[in-house]
Amino acid sequence: MIDEFSQSLINLADALPPHQRLIGIDLGSTTIGLALSDISRTVASPLETLKRTKFKQNASNLAQLCETHSVGGLILGFPLNMDGSEGPRAQATRAYMRNWQQFSSLPVTLWDERLSTAAVTRTLLEADASRQRRAQLVDKLAATYILQGALDRLSAR
Repeated sequence: MIDEFSQSLINLADALPPHQRLIGIDLGSTTIGLALSDISRTVASPLETLKRTKFKQNASNLAQLCETHSVGGLILGFPLNMDGSEGPRAQATRAYMRNWQQFSSLPVTLWDERLSTAAVTRTLLEADASRQRRAQLVDKLAATYILQGALDRLSAR
């Protein structure tokens, strides 16, 4: 059985020309973590973290990165509650997606990101990263975790 996130992801990937990358996005309240796939869409790597400002400014920065890296689509982490329900953060993410769709023609799809930040934080703690270093890395690593999950789903089909 294919869930709605997987189907949406498959539809996005099937619509992309070959060799176009995907960007993964971890949308935080103060920062936006970004990750980039390779051209074969098998490996995700951390890209950068943007300071969250006005939507138009962040969207312009994101669009520029998409152009620079030959990105064909975006994977936006969707923060569901543990029981699968949508809370305020999920509603804010849907609003960001709607705004992006009005701003750019690049397709975007949602990907379940439950526990991504927790998993990355745990890994950084195990690596004995300082609090300051964790703060610098967590969002773009969470975006990498989100994007890699989506890429793994694509390769499993």
